[in-house]
Amino acid sequence: MTQVQTHDRQPIPGVKDMLAISSGKGGVGKSTISANLAVAMARSGRRVGLMDTDIYGPNIPGMVGAEGKPTLTAAGDHMVPIETSGLRTISMGSLIEPGVPVIWRGPMLAKMIDQFLHQVDWGELDVLVLDLPPGTGDVQITLTQSAPITGAIIVTTPSELALEDVRRGVRMFRDTELPIVGLIENMSAFTCDSCGHTEAIFGQGGGEKTAASLDLPFLGCVPLDPRLRQCADEGTPMVDAMPDAPASVALKGIAEDILQRLAGEDAAGG
Repeated sequence: MTQVQTHDRQPIPGVKDMLAISSGKGGVGKSTISANLAVAMARSGRRVGLMDTDIYGPNIPGMVGAEGKPTLTAAGDHMVPIETSGLRTISMGSLIEPGVPVIWRGPMLAKMIDQFLHQVDWGELDVLVLDLPPGTGDVQITLTQSAPITGAIIVTTPSELALEDVRRGVRMFRDTELPIVGLIENMSAFTCDSCGHTEAIFGQGGGEKTAASLDLPFLGCVPLDPRLRQCADEGTPMVDAMPDAPASVALKGIAEDILQRLAGEDAAGG
């Protein structure tokens, strides 16, 4: 996929594509989606990194079972990402003690994001997945201005409140000329294991309608499944722990769709 190049967007050696996973608001399952998409891509044979850019609320280490702290390269000038679940991961959660809050202003956030991008020995990666914090704040501004992001993926639920925030996020990416790969609707419907009844708890079809109204590709729906949360709590993404579950099947299909879109755009861009 064609990248918008500016003098500030410094390439990361060895990293082919960089995907930013975004949401307009918290609570839509964006980090869970990020972790599962990254693992699904790795299981398809790609070399994948997962960078947790949510400095204030770094949840990725717990979701993918990343234990311990990053080490340093022999030269001592780069961090070595933690390898787990077939991923190379970096997160503020791996650098601080559990329960310790990060109380930083914008400039410190920007500095840490720059270190994660350029002072981590990512090696050769086909895809570096960036799990963004919710909203359109300092981290998003830093990344869209300084990182050579290939494209953004927006995660939402079908609820009207979440979809209104989607529109703000889309506006941010378009204002910064960052391509949007597409939109994913999470928590689309719940199916009872006992009776088979399906209930659209957060609404129905809102993600697809919003994608159409904003002229965005709709990447698919992920059903509401409490086991997604359970697997995340246990440190094993659901696509690994329960690969045949409907949510896992949906996530793997979306991951493959994203990879095909990247491959097609990369070929078109030369």
